Amino acid sequence: MSDINLIAAVIFGLALLHTFAAKSFERIADRSPRHAGLFHLLGEIEVVFGFWAFIFIAIMALVAGGDQAIEYLESRHYTEPLFVFVIMVVAASRPVLEAVKAVIGAAAKAAPVDTLLAQVWLCFALVPLIGSFITEPAAMTLAALMLARLVFRPGMPEWLKYAALGVLFVNISIGGTLTSFAAPPVLMVASTWQWDSAFMAANFGWKAAAAVLINATAISWLLRKHLTAPVEDMDDKPQVRVPPVVMMIHLVFLAAVVVFAHHPVVFLGVFLFFLGYTQAYAQYQSPLILKEGLLVGFFLAGLVVLGGMQQWWLQPIVSSLEPTALFFGALGLTAITDNAALTYLGSLIEGISDPAKYMLVAGAVAGGGLTVIANAPNPAGVALLREGFNDGSIGIGGLLVGALLPTAVAAAFFLLF
Repeated sequence: MSDINLIAAVIFGLALLHTFAAKSFERIADRSPRHAGLFHLLGEIEVVFGFWAFIFIAIMALVAGGDQAIEYLESRHYTEPLFVFVIMVVAASRPVLEAVKAVIGAAAKAAPVDTLLAQVWLCFALVPLIGSFITEPAAMTLAALMLARLVFRPGMPEWLKYAALGVLFVNISIGGTLTSFAAPPVLMVASTWQWDSAFMAANFGWKAAAAVLINATAISWLLRKHLTAPVEDMDDKPQVRVPPVVMMIHLVFLAAVVVFAHHPVVFLGVFLFFLGYTQAYAQYQSPLILKEGLLVGFFLAGLVVLGGMQQWWLQPIVSSLEPTALFFGALGLTAITDNAALTYLGSLIEGISDPAKYMLVAGAVAGGGLTVIANAPNPAGVALLREGFNDGSIGIGGLLVGALLPTAVAAAFFLLF
């Protein structure tokens, strides 16, 4: 083990501690007005891994030399952070959101229950499952934006917000397993292990769908007495109705980004064209969430940099466990490292058995809602929903507790069926 590996492990541990302490920095900022800006910055969960990755690279340059630090940075693959940034901005555009709201609204009106309750249930159930086709980050963005005014708002009990957040994160993590291309941890192994969408639907998809429906129903039942129609902001100006053709064009942009998700040169070009289109038809747009998207991309890029140095201790753990132990090991390790990184390490193990493959991926996706870093779309959810929580920040401990029961439901389906 080299000094750089040890340093990387220590800094990775400090970054994890920082994510758990992020809410504390917000409280310190309220008591220290002179340095409030700095503490607010340190309290932003999306900043954490980028901040510590910068520190790690600076130390690496001092210890091993600037050339090695730059060489390491350039050896990392940043397709996922770039994709999540682009898909967040496109999926959150007003025409796409209005199109999805129209579908959810029509389905809710046809449901044999209260329309508001049906809308909430569909956001927790249908949207995560749609993530298997539009990708998990897009599903997270759409679900979070629609739930922000319905659930994550003043007046809702704080414990219910954390319970709802836990369900949303878990359902997004498992809801993308109906296909082989939408969930990052599945994508990392699908080609190597020759898992196609038919295999995923037969071995993972139906179990995930059942767990998603149970989790969505349980949280909707808990929320039912606290749901009220969202009050529009008095400062909101009447918006021009979005024509169907504009919605369709935005959906084409979204589809193009999804289709070319593994080709950043293409999807970034599509994104630049998209930005030009939104400027040309600005009357049908709301402000794009560029800041939120960039922060999430920064978080994931930092995780790529720091996570790339953890293979020396993670892979021996993964390769030494029997299938059932591997399931629980993956479930626990996912809470402290990105689940896509975990399954990628598993794909490097030669001779891994089919049961071990299943247990590794099942544990990784089941645990994808436990922490912010467990699944790539989670930082997007945090960025879009944190203002609905006390102090404008999300406590990692609260998220962990809120995700325990939905995680147990997902784990039970993957283990027992």
